[in-house]
Parts: sequence; structure tokens; C-alpha cells
Amino acid sequence: MLIRLLRTSLRPYRTQLAGVVVLQLIAVIAMLYLPSLNADLIDNGVTKGDIGYIWDTGLWMLAVTGVQIIASACSVYLGAQAAMGAGRDMRGALLHRVGTFSAREVGMFGAPSLITRNTNDIQQVQLLIVMSATILVMAPIMCIGGIFMALREDLGLSWLLLIAVPALGLSMAFIISRMVPGFRDMQTRIDEVNRVLREQITGIRVVRAFVRERQETWRFGIANSELTDTALRVGRLMALMFPLVMLISNVTAVAVIWFGGHAVDAGTMQIGSLTAMLSYIMQILMAVMMASFLAMMAPRAAVSADRIGEVLETESSVVPPPLPQPFKGDPAEVDFQFAEFAYPGAEKPVLKGIRFQAKPGTTTAIVGSTGAGKTTLLNLVPRLMDVTDGAVYLGGTDIRHIDLEVLREQIGLVPQKAYLFSGTVASNLRYGNPDATDEELWRCLEIAQADDFVREMAQGLETPVAQGGTTVSGGQRQRLAIARALVKAPRVYLFDDSFSALDVATDARLRQALRTVTKDCSVIIVAQRITTIRDADQIVVLEDGEMAGIGSHEQLMRDCKEYQEIVASQLSAEEVR
Repeated sequence: MLIRLLRTSLRPYRTQLAGVVVLQLIAVIAMLYLPSLNADLIDNGVTKGDIGYIWDTGLWMLAVTGVQIIASACSVYLGAQAAMGAGRDMRGALLHRVGTFSAREVGMFGAPSLITRNTNDIQQVQLLIVMSATILVMAPIMCIGGIFMALREDLGLSWLLLIAVPALGLSMAFIISRMVPGFRDMQTRIDEVNRVLREQITGIRVVRAFVRERQETWRFGIANSELTDTALRVGRLMALMFPLVMLISNVTAVAVIWFGGHAVDAGTMQIGSLTAMLSYIMQILMAVMMASFLAMMAPRAAVSADRIGEVLETESSVVPPPLPQPFKGDPAEVDFQFAEFAYPGAEKPVLKGIRFQAKPGTTTAIVGSTGAGKTTLLNLVPRLMDVTDGAVYLGGTDIRHIDLEVLREQIGLVPQKAYLFSGTVASNLRYGNPDATDEELWRCLEIAQADDFVREMAQGLETPVAQGGTTVSGGQRQRLAIARALVKAPRVYLFDDSFSALDVATDARLRQALRTVTKDCSVIIVAQRITTIRDADQIVVLEDGEMAGIGSHEQLMRDCKEYQEIVASQLSAEEVR
């Protein structure tokens, strides 16, 4: 998966990568040329006392060093540019893919894991690209070139390479093979820490209300300790690597000096050649070490690439139609025809045999016990998830045959958990209609019974809103979410328990004001409070995912036992009448 991901993400940056190869080639050639020049300077300048030759050769070495520095710097710049661009593209592709997921796929991966994959995992692949740009090209050229130049200097000491290089390579291979499982485990541990931390930050008020700080600290401590233990296990192996490299390199250097010194004493080798030989052997070992370092990073990047690939290769269960069809009738008409939804592998469906119509100008209420499938039913209309059997029609057309953007333009959804984005009140209200004027925003706020507290805010519509809307109360958040749906001016309104945080008086005023803007639209309301839905044109009662009854409040009070039990649990006998 790593190779495939790199091939795809680096394709737009072939020019930069070609530049990296050329510049690294120039830098390595210059690097390999310097020991030879140094040997020449010692043998023909220092030993003979030729100051002019020393100056000429020294200036030439400075020029070669300058070329090496410039080529290396430009190579690193181009490599970093390609790596950062590829990382940006991968993050964009990952976010785009997640944006196509239905609730089923998002739940399968989990939000913490998706965040980790879009941050830490992509950073690991980015780091591999950066290091590859500087090491992957340099290491083989330096190793092969170093061997050639070492043999050119002296064949007698070349047998040391047959011992040092395999010893270093095998040592690195052994350590890296032990690190791969640790890297894989580390990414899983990071997911767990993110999950626990996200839960605790999001639910901080619940934690404090139930005095669970100590238990939650203990739970985070366990996840944190597991990540720390895994990181330490991998870190110990990594810490072993560099002393081992230095040991082999230094032993090799001592051997070169020892045997080379005897050769110099015997007159079969010059001092300059000995220093050059020592430099070349160090460069060869350095190339092997760099290649090993890259090989050490590759497993972790491969694990991250697999996790990124899992997301990119996961197809959404909500598939856009290949040949979109137009609406055959009024797009405000919603029709459920024996709709069924079941999660993969579930023993029984969440919804089964749902059949009713929501016509323009009417209000349909959905009631039922907890877990009856009310929210799932609403999510079927904008195709946040697809039916597994039966069909849902909008305007006489199966919603699976309507272009997703066209479909969702007709729908205004106020979810069960009202969510506001970081920004301002105005930016949140314009989420569905960026061109809405301030007058339109105030009108929708007035209908949603939210204009009073917005006017009291210091900056009015431009008042900052924190992520999730935590700077306003639950009831205010719900009313702003309702106003946001009103600004969109859809043909179908879906309210998923969107009035639960409102007091009875505000609830009544809001529903009365809604009638003025929804008279030509379909309104489907999920609610727990009977006073909210008793005036609906039709009420659908769900029980264990199936329809237990449908009709007006009066009809259900007469014919539906499940509805009677819900009403009896909330209203007194006088209120029922």
C-alpha cells in the first residue's frame, strides 16, 4: 500500500523529484571527490612542501565543497516541497473521502481514528518522503561510489569492506525487524489516547457532574501508559541502533589505520591514500547507516499508509447515481414505501416495513420509545444512510436516483445534537445559504425565537461562536440550529428532537411561527414531548423499528395502545381531553 500511495501522491511532483535526483548525484560526486583531492594534497603538497600546490588544491577543494553544499541545500528544498505538497494532497483526499461516507462508515472507523489518520499517519508518510529525498538517492550512490573509489585507492585493504558492510547491514536488519510490530502497535495506542481524550474533553460537564475526575484520570492514565510503554520499547531498540553503528564504524576505522599503518611502514601505501581509504570506508558505512535509518522509518510509514489506504479504499454505502433523474412531482412530497434499514451483520433490522407519506403543507410527527429507530428514519431522507430494502421517494423519484447535491438542497435538517461551527452567529446561519442578507437572518432568528438573545449579544450577528456552540446554552443552540435551517429555505424540514431544550411557552411560539414559512413545505418532526406533536396532521408511532400506528392524535388515542401509553406517561387526564 505504501508504494501505491507514494506513486499516486508524488505523481504531480515528478519535476521536483527529478531535480532531487540530479542535485543529489552532483552532491555525492562532489563528496566522493573530496577525499581523493585531500590524498593528492597530502602526497604531492604536504609531504613535498609545495605551498603553491597546497593552495591550488585547497582552493579547488573549497570550490567542490561549495558545489556540494549548494546542491544538497537545493535538493533538500525540492524534496521538502514535494513532501509537503504530497501531504497536503493526501489530507485533502482523505477529507474528501470521509465527506462522502455515510453514518455507517464514519461509525465503523470512529472519529478519533479518522483524525489520527489525517494527522499523525500522514505526517509519518511525509517524513518518509522528506528522508527519501535526501537518503534514498544519496545512500546507494555513496555506497557504490565509495566502494569504487576505495578499490581505486588500495585493493589490499578492501577486504575490510567484506566484513564491515555485511555486519552493519545484518545488525540493522535484526533491530528493524523487531521494531515493525512496535510501530504498528504504537499507531493503535495513539488512536486509543485520542479517543479517551476526545471523550473526556467533550463530556467534561458530565464528568464533573458525576464527580468522575479521578476515574477518568485513571482511564486516561492506562491509555497513556500503554502508549508510553510501546514507545519506550521501540525507543530502546532505536537507541541501540546508533551505538551499534558507531561501534562497527570505529572498529573498522581502527582496523583501517592498523593495517594501513603497516602498509605505509612497508612502503606499499602512501599516507594520503590511507587517509582517503579511511574516508571512503567511513562514507560507505555512513551510506549503509543512512539506508538502515530509512529502512527503520519505512515500516512505520507503511503501517500509516495501510491505515490511510483503508479510508481511501472504503466505498461509501451511499453511492451517487450514475444517471441522475429529475423530480417527477413536488420535491416537498416525501414517501416511504416499505423502507427497511439494517446494519451489516445485525440480527434484525433497525427499521422494517415503514410506509407513509408526508405531503406539502403538512406536519408529520414521529414518536416512539428510545431505540425505536426515529433518528435513523429521518437520516434516510437526505441519504445520510441508505435503505437496505424498500425505497424512499422525494417528489415521486427514488432518492437513490437523485443527484446528492440536488437532493440535499431540498432538505433542511436540524439534528438531534445541535452543532454550531467556530465562527460567528452570522457565519453559522449562512451555512446553508452564503448569500443570505442580514435582514433575512434576523427574520429567521425571529421565527426561531432567537432574535432576543442575539440582539443582547455585544456584537449581534458578528458575535463569535466557539466550536460546537459551547458559548451558548442548549436551548439557544437549538434555536440557532433551527434558524440555520430556515435560512436555507428548503422544501422539506426534518426536526430531530429539536425542541427538547425549549420551555413549553417558547416551544409553542416557535411552532406557531414556523407555520408561516412551512405552509408549502413538508415538516417531519421527531419529538418526545406530546405537547409538541399533538397538533400534527399525522403522527407515526414506532415500536422496535416497526410502525405501531399512524393517524391524528385523536385517532391514535382511540386505536393505538403504544401511543396511549406514551401520552399517559406525560399528560394528565385533563390534558389528554
